[in-house]
Amino acid sequence: MIVRENPSRSSEVVGQVEVACPATVDRVVRRAEAAYRRWSATTIDERLAALRAGADALTARIDDLAVLLARESGKVRADSAGELGFSATYLRWVTAHAGAVLADDEVDDAAGRLILRRRPFGVIAAVTPWNAPIILAMLKIGPALAAGNTMVVKPSPLAPLTISAVVEILSAHLPADVLQVVHGDAEAGAALVGHELVAKVAFTGGGAAARHVAAQAATRTTPTVLELGGNDPAVFLPDADLSPTAMERLVMASFATSGQVCMAAKRLYVPDSRHDEFVEAYVAAAGRVLRTGDALADGVTMGPMINAASVARVEALVAAAVADGARALPLGGTDPGTDLDGGYFLTPTLLVDVPEQAAVVGEEQFGPTVPLLRYTDVEDVLARANAGELGLGASVWSADEERAVEFARRFEAGFVFVNTHNRTGLTLRAPFGGVKRSGYGREYGEEGLREYAQTCVIHAPAAFRPGGTALAANAYPA
Repeated sequence: MIVRENPSRSSEVVGQVEVACPATVDRVVRRAEAAYRRWSATTIDERLAALRAGADALTARIDDLAVLLARESGKVRADSAGELGFSATYLRWVTAHAGAVLADDEVDDAAGRLILRRRPFGVIAAVTPWNAPIILAMLKIGPALAAGNTMVVKPSPLAPLTISAVVEILSAHLPADVLQVVHGDAEAGAALVGHELVAKVAFTGGGAAARHVAAQAATRTTPTVLELGGNDPAVFLPDADLSPTAMERLVMASFATSGQVCMAAKRLYVPDSRHDEFVEAYVAAAGRVLRTGDALADGVTMGPMINAASVARVEALVAAAVADGARALPLGGTDPGTDLDGGYFLTPTLLVDVPEQAAVVGEEQFGPTVPLLRYTDVEDVLARANAGELGLGASVWSADEERAVEFARRFEAGFVFVNTHNRTGLTLRAPFGGVKRSGYGREYGEEGLREYAQTCVIHAPAAFRPGGTALAANAYPA
């Protein structure tokens, strides 16, 4: 049994779910395989209609589900509602675009007839994280089901409750066993990922877990799509806008969900000539927009971290940086009604005068602290920003958009934001994913839809039509 506590009040139990043993996982996957034979035989219009109905049903439940998500994950209620609403919006985007993107492409000309078909894989295993459990599952559920696959979702044990409710809501508008959920830790995950009937694995999470997933899938040459972590740099060029609105946008890009976001702004690079101005503007902006407290309290913008281990890790990174000469500047305010000792709370901090070799610079901190680093040379800062094994996101800030775009072209990152970072820079039409050790495959956009359909070809060469000029028996094509 998985028992989920409330990170805002760790003594409070929010709910519990049954752990699936390998035999249970096997039964669920086999039901999904049987359902796939029926679901893939339906028309795409029928599938999209069912998904639209599911999106409407999810929208009707946002308010109560937001409370549940806030209680189990520590994500503040407004953000929880936003994630749920965005998930429904994305599902509707899928239903508006999947028909055209997944349609057959056909050419019939002097060279012959060529048909490119987009066929489903079969049973998709989705292994999803706790920090954005609904949207990161929906990015897999929507495209996979639209393409005719069935899906089994294994959520993180740290946020199993709301996604289970969402799966139930969507499943009410789907045939039996098209969308199912199983719970558990590594054993259940291995049983799912390594199952002989799983045709593809979609994973979002950390690098260590991803290596286990990829290795398990490789035993059956099961294809995977991996969206992993990032250590996103945000580079401010000398002419960058440091206005209150820009700084507020940047602060939330680092501290939304207590910094526990893969595409958060995690390293800030500022010209030495504007360092003090930047620090003053940043601290002032944080004072306006950051309010730490219980995830359900009105006006709170930053809740607790997910668990005690995460708090300890970030505290250790901050302490090590301070020991190396950095200064930790506390940010924002605290909601007076919050029992900070009763939950996994951590004061957000800006680290200044941070040595480049500090662990908080080289590692993904995944928590409410961010290092600020100085630079004097643009080429040097680009090299520093590109250093490291991760390459998920990055941002460049400049009053000259063309200059910013030219700088952005040189980032080693899968997604580069201009004059913003994190969720405010996303767009449903753009594929999102990493380079280097930040994974492969894409979500969002048309590429995200195509991840769940494989291209199969039918070719009737004109040379072998009646009256055609047949090739020699073993000739290469012209």
